[in-house]
Amino acid sequence: MGKPSKPATKSGTRSAISTTALSVAPPATPSLAPGLYVVATPLGNARDITLRALDVLHNVDVIYCEDTRVTGKLAALYAIKTKRRAYHEHNAATMRPKILAALAAGAKVALVSDAGTPLISDPGQPLVRAARANGHAVFTVPGASAPIAALSIAGLPSDRFTFVGFLPPKSGKRRQALSDLAAVDGTLVLFEAPRRLPDLLGDIVEMLGDREVSVARELTKKFETVITAPIADLPGLLDADALRGECVVLIGPTAAPTRLDTDGLDALLAAALEGHSVRDAVKQVADASGLARRLVYDRALILSKKTGHNKKKKTHVEKQEKPDETKS
Repeated sequence: MGKPSKPATKSGTRSAISTTALSVAPPATPSLAPGLYVVATPLGNARDITLRALDVLHNVDVIYCEDTRVTGKLAALYAIKTKRRAYHEHNAATMRPKILAALAAGAKVALVSDAGTPLISDPGQPLVRAARANGHAVFTVPGASAPIAALSIAGLPSDRFTFVGFLPPKSGKRRQALSDLAAVDGTLVLFEAPRRLPDLLGDIVEMLGDREVSVARELTKKFETVITAPIADLPGLLDADALRGECVVLIGPTAAPTRLDTDGLDALLAAALEGHSVRDAVKQVADASGLARRLVYDRALILSKKTGHNKKKKTHVEKQEKPDETKS
């Protein structure tokens, strides 16, 4: 029990808590009301469990876990003998009616995830909704939460933020998701598997432009790391260790306006298009303005059609090629 556990990473998201020998006071024996208790558990440091969470986990009838083995390590540390059952995305549809039936019979049920607060990027939400719809009491037992923990130490604006969970793993859909979030005011908070982090950073540059970004990994654990920098500098600051362990990525709000007024953007593009291709003009304007390349590119296409930029360039090329065709 006193040896550190080997982290059990699942899809690059959350890993098992460290199992360091603990000395804790015996839990109280509260009288719990029947209902569903949504209990936060530590992100990685077992001492982050709350006293109330221990009271609840000791005294409910059953604990529903994302992974019974991970929760079993926490239970062993605190001598929690309550029976555990699995509840996760693969069996949720089957288990949900059974849990609701137990609640209807007056049971006291706890719901936990592998780490942090349940329902933050896990399948607990349909269960809570169904429990409330059926008239059962639902109680919060708050505690650790990776998005809030990362936001509190990253140094990015925290007065307004949006949590978006995991973005799609494929670049095309991920870029579309980022494009949809471009106009959101405030810091964006998301989870990402470390192996996809370099690709995600590239997509952020392409779709959101110049932003300050923070990567937080292994929160509350021995190798906790938080790197905050302009996104152009970030890849050079990420070594091999930074691409291991679960990551919370925070994207700061744009320093420039989300969009220039149309006349201002058109003026920049018109000047750039005079001596450059559409592609080069878009890069020049996006770099100078801090706007997302996609936004600038879409406007450049409209402007080039209005001004006949592509047509003029094509005609110029044809004139250059015509003498060669005559000679042949």
